[in-house]
Amino acid sequence: MSDNELGAFLRARREAVTPAEAGLPAGPRRRTPGLRRTELAMLAGISVEYLARLEQGRDRNPSPQVLGALSEALRLPLDARVHLRNLMKSGMQRQMCAVRPGPAREVRATVRALLDRLGPTPAVVANMLGETVAHTDGYARLAGPVGLLDGDPPNRLRFVFTDPRAREVFPDWDRVADQEVGALSFAVTGSDAHMAELAQELTVTAGRAFSDRLRSPGLLRARSGVERFVHPEAGELRLAYEVLELPETDGQHMVVHLPADEATSSALDGLMGRRPGTLRAVGG
Repeated sequence: MSDNELGAFLRARREAVTPAEAGLPAGPRRRTPGLRRTELAMLAGISVEYLARLEQGRDRNPSPQVLGALSEALRLPLDARVHLRNLMKSGMQRQMCAVRPGPAREVRATVRALLDRLGPTPAVVANMLGETVAHTDGYARLAGPVGLLDGDPPNRLRFVFTDPRAREVFPDWDRVADQEVGALSFAVTGSDAHMAELAQELTVTAGRAFSDRLRSPGLLRARSGVERFVHPEAGELRLAYEVLELPETDGQHMVVHLPADEATSSALDGLMGRRPGTLRAVGG
């Protein structure tokens, strides 16, 4: 992973915005994908020289006003703006402290109690490296038969990129892979030793499918959505998911899955051995 994540992200977003989207004429003989630096600088009201310093990593502390102006000029959606802000914060944290604590592999008692109360709902707590640290019984019935709980500790990122079953479990594998790397990039910085070790491992074991994504600064973490999941007993499921952040000091997050349609609701009820309607669909 680049140690200039902020600059790489800005450049990737600049190259992804067309002149028409920014309200500019395309003009003849454009060699640069997306916007030129001069065009983005003009739209954001900053100098071309300063934008170049940001993209090249020679200035890593832009003001909130500059980030706001760049976000507006790049037409960034809310999730991309949050990501941009976190990139700046992570850069500041690197300057303040070069040593990070290791990934937490235990959950607090209150988090465990919350999982217990979720009953048949498939829910899992993972740390910043994608390791599964706790889960509900419902998640075990959903994820165990496909291999997502294999390993010590189980690791969804390793499963997605190195287990041959992953492409059958996730019919939309490319999108899932993008989101897994986006989540990893969101959670840790390039200076983190644990992240570096995992990235080196997957670069070897998964090859370009992983390493190309890791170098892509445009991948964002998905906090909610619908995921297609193929279970050997229940068949293809449409699972709505929500990512719930635990306190920053935990370094963990919880993912809760709910049926996205009535067919998935019935299939999950059967899988969990519950009466029909226990897990009601949240969407159509």
